[in-house]
Amino acid sequence: MRELLADLDRLRSRGRRVALARVVSVEGSAPREPGAALIVNEDGEVAGSVSGGCVESAVVAAALDVLASGRPRRCTFGGVDDGSFDVGLVCGGALDVFVEPLPDPGTDPVVTELVDQLRTGGRVALVTVVGGPPGGPGALGGWLLVVPGRPSPVGTLGAPGLDRAAQRVAEEQLAAGTSAVREVGAGHEVGAGREVGAPGVTVFVHVLVEPPRLVVVGAGDVSVALVAVAKVLGYAVTVCDPRPVFASAARFPAVDHLAVEWPDRHLARIGATLGPRDAVCVLAHDPKLEVPAVTAALRTGVGYVGVLGSRRTVAARRARLRDAGVDDGALDRVMEPVGLDIGARTPAETAVAIVAEMIAVRSGHRGGSSLRDGTGPIHGRGRA
Repeated sequence: MRELLADLDRLRSRGRRVALARVVSVEGSAPREPGAALIVNEDGEVAGSVSGGCVESAVVAAALDVLASGRPRRCTFGGVDDGSFDVGLVCGGALDVFVEPLPDPGTDPVVTELVDQLRTGGRVALVTVVGGPPGGPGALGGWLLVVPGRPSPVGTLGAPGLDRAAQRVAEEQLAAGTSAVREVGAGHEVGAGREVGAPGVTVFVHVLVEPPRLVVVGAGDVSVALVAVAKVLGYAVTVCDPRPVFASAARFPAVDHLAVEWPDRHLARIGATLGPRDAVCVLAHDPKLEVPAVTAALRTGVGYVGVLGSRRTVAARRARLRDAGVDDGALDRVMEPVGLDIGARTPAETAVAIVAEMIAVRSGHRGGSSLRDGTGPIHGRGRA
């Protein structure tokens, strides 16, 4: 959704109306996760993706129908594996997509607040009614925006009791950090606090969180390449190095923040804000920076700590870390040598190996072989 903001302005130019399509649930093998989004204007211009291509044309057609009718709809696409040209997922899974007209950000308070939060990196949950009885509270396509720290949501699903139930499940999904379809509202309030029975509604709780953060310690050539790769994948990147000649805007034009200071001090200051989705990569090749930086990173809740170096360097560094008071349990968190074992040699290839390992650790899918888990020279094999 954040990536579509610039495209939204373009697709809305000259007063054109826009439909929003979002993946609300998946079953089995599917190419995108809940929350993947696509926008379509009434001229058929498209930005984003909900399937990587399998059902995009059908979703665009549904979006144009929604713009013509003004009525949202939920589309389900199953697997197609018989070689036919039917619309479906060749991977064999199933995909639910909810398509709706997108209100004008200038006039709708929920959309206005949502766009503001997305632009400033806020953490929000957008609750959308995607199923339920027609008529009455909980109309299809109703929106409610829950912003952490605010007592009341923005918007309404049509009844105070329903709004409270939706806010509760939104807060649960925000705590979990995941988007999901939920059932809410066994009843809703009418009049002066009277509660009456009412059918529940199905909502999609779309959790939109701040981008994952990457702190790169050291401003060498591998760091330059790592920043470029990580930015493509949506990381908010900080480069930290006390040497201003290296940590410069000229060397890192795409970085979000340059911290020209000792990395242990920087990590100590921001450590409480780092969580399981975030990463610290120490690429300094200098013990004076490495040991304090790794020690500081291990005091945080960051999900990934990787350190560059040869196997000989790793052994010497681990001895220095133990001397600094780091125990073996903490050392087990450190990925060193950093990166997946893909035969990387150049700074750009090394950056790809590092980011691939970051993704594998974050997702819990360790299908590839990490350099940390191997033996022998890192660059010892030939290449075509």
